[in-house]
Amino acid sequence: MRKLLFFVPFLLAQFDTQAPRQLVWQDEFEGNQIDDEKWTAVIGDGCPDLCGFGNEELQYYDSTGWVVSDGRLSIVARNVATGDRKYTSARLITKGKGDWQYGRVEIRAKLPFGRGTWPAIWMLPTLAGRGMKWPLDGEIDIMEHVGYNQGMIYGTIHTDKYNHGKGTHKNDSLLVPNAHEAFHVYAVTWDHQSMVWEVDGEEYFRLAKGTEPYEGWPFDQKFHLILNVAVGGTWGGKYGIDDTIWPQAMEVDYVRVYQ
Repeated sequence: MRKLLFFVPFLLAQFDTQAPRQLVWQDEFEGNQIDDEKWTAVIGDGCPDLCGFGNEELQYYDSTGWVVSDGRLSIVARNVATGDRKYTSARLITKGKGDWQYGRVEIRAKLPFGRGTWPAIWMLPTLAGRGMKWPLDGEIDIMEHVGYNQGMIYGTIHTDKYNHGKGTHKNDSLLVPNAHEAFHVYAVTWDHQSMVWEVDGEEYFRLAKGTEPYEGWPFDQKFHLILNVAVGGTWGGKYGIDDTIWPQAMEVDYVRVYQ
């Protein structure tokens, strides 16, 4: 059953997620390297400012955490110690190279398997003139998955008013039992009034802006894309980590952005 969630019950923005759009940015992952004109690799563990990137994650992001081959990007998490971190992985961002206000973002991906994995396809704001303030400036989670709840796909927003720190974050989920065995298309479409999440064209979550101020809807600005696989953390490691499963990878067939 498709669900409708409203900030203001009497207001629903109507738009067609299948309306004709122009392809404005894409990566089909041809060749054997990431495209430096499209992606920047994050290196490190977030320390000393935000160790574990604020979620008590256990991985160190390094340059060995991704592989491009056969038309696919693989973000690989391994139980290889680096410094005081027991695991390595990768985090790629498009900030300054792919930033969009509104549109449709599609990612065809196959997810890792096992307890302790935490793959994510998500977006943060690209702000000019000042640093980002989380959660005030917003976060769009196109797809999150935690290995202890295999196959359950989550779409979420975080804002100053609606965030997991307060227990008020807005999200919904869809069971995709073979998410670790087959590729699926994860997508979000948003404009100045609404945001819609889909898997393989099936809508499972919709939000409408209504009369929300910036604290509830900071999404009328440019956002960039992030691909990563975390290990452990406050959510991914809630029930521990299975150390018999590594390496594990999120494979990405393509990323396409339409406006």
